[in-house]
Amino acid sequence: MSLAAEPAALRRRRLITLVVMAATVMHALDGTIANVALPSIQGSLSATQEQVSWVVTSYIVTSAIMTPFAGFCAVRFGLRRTLSISVVGFTIVSMLCGAAQSLDQLVMFRALQGGFGAALVPVSQAILMDIYPREEQGKAMAMWGVGVMLGPIIGPSLGGWLTDEFSWRWVFYVNLPVGILCAFGILVLVRETPPDRARPFDLLGFTFLAIAIGTFQLMLDRGHQLDWFDSVEIIGETLVAGVAFAMFLIHMLTARHPFLSRDLFRDRNLSVGLVFTALAGLVLIVTATLMPPFLQQLMGYPVFTTGLVLAPRGAGMMVSMMLVSRLIGRFDARVMIAIGFGLTALSLWDMTTFDFNVSESQLIWNGVLLGFGLGLVFPPLTVLTFATLPLRLRTEGAAINALLRNLGASIGLAVLVSLLARSTQENRAELVEQFTPFHLGWPLDRDLPGIDAAALSYWNLEINRQAAMIGYLNDFRVMMICSLALIPFLFFMRRPPLIMVR
Repeated sequence: MSLAAEPAALRRRRLITLVVMAATVMHALDGTIANVALPSIQGSLSATQEQVSWVVTSYIVTSAIMTPFAGFCAVRFGLRRTLSISVVGFTIVSMLCGAAQSLDQLVMFRALQGGFGAALVPVSQAILMDIYPREEQGKAMAMWGVGVMLGPIIGPSLGGWLTDEFSWRWVFYVNLPVGILCAFGILVLVRETPPDRARPFDLLGFTFLAIAIGTFQLMLDRGHQLDWFDSVEIIGETLVAGVAFAMFLIHMLTARHPFLSRDLFRDRNLSVGLVFTALAGLVLIVTATLMPPFLQQLMGYPVFTTGLVLAPRGAGMMVSMMLVSRLIGRFDARVMIAIGFGLTALSLWDMTTFDFNVSESQLIWNGVLLGFGLGLVFPPLTVLTFATLPLRLRTEGAAINALLRNLGASIGLAVLVSLLARSTQENRAELVEQFTPFHLGWPLDRDLPGIDAAALSYWNLEINRQAAMIGYLNDFRVMMICSLALIPFLFFMRRPPLIMVR
């Protein structure tokens, strides 16, 4: 349908956009909203810290495993049927999570929630690319991207508010009204796509891929907690993931009907775009994860104030996405993405200058700049990634794209959280070495016997804070370097023809 489409058809298209955005927001929120409720869940269900961490781990692992399967289901059974079943199942299981009476029940229901939720992002994206012509797909991806990007940002704040004002159960109950409206909208508005009933299901290929993704995700999620490769569990999960992935590759290259089409990875734009999607997901999720503890634990901000300070990042994203929706198709998408990564790197560089005196205004403007930069990246990157992909592969491509975004975030979190912990320990050791009566900056009396325990305790805490601050700054610097280093590789992607929009 062109720009001259009838008003009724345009209205229907906008309503579909809102409906699938709601599904996307619901899934994106649930990836982070429960994190801040974990202490309350731990106390309510009498669990240890390691046990309660499975509430998050089970969701992440099953969501990662089922994302490629969601692409197969959408092709085999149709986009509308797959998305409606996923939304209904996700909503029902969310209610069961809220009503769980034991930790075992909650972990099981969260695993099911992740399984149903795996289809929400890639199938929503595929529906939008189907209903919009190519000249308007950039605008559609900009609108849809708001849900993908805002979910991880507002999730912790919303989860903290619901837990404080009501109880941890409401972080799951909040999905009920959204799920009902979303399911109704899908059934009424979305037309079914022709299903490919003849496509066989490659059980062996899916099994290899599921084992590889599941064990790799477990390794990433539990590595920091178990001190990485000093743990037999982490070594075992790494070996299993490596062997399973190697078997999957061999099977995919030799099977007659592999689980993932070999043609997917012959498309240069998709292959390069997946790498950039993973990096963009890393920056988005890692900054959204690191900033709340940075503000609360080091700066002493309360939960509500933290949410207010971080909220302008979403405003920056929405402004840049509205700008992108008007510019995409008229300008080289690769240049827009490069500018976006450049602004993101500038924001991360500014973060490396933070100290304990950083003002709220600097934090807010930094967040606006970061959001604006990331908002310039995602929509044109999505359009460019799928620009040369054949139509028959688009749904599978959307599923792999969603998987790589999540894996990029998981890898980034695992690496940078470990880097933060190690850097903090090393910085503390260096600071303690200099904390002697013979050092020029010694803050206490030169007479050691006169030092009381309270003074030493105070300075011990202060050294820990300073060491942690340096650790955070090192993480920001690593993300800045990664953002800049990948910009030249953008030009390995083919540019689609420019569209002159009147």
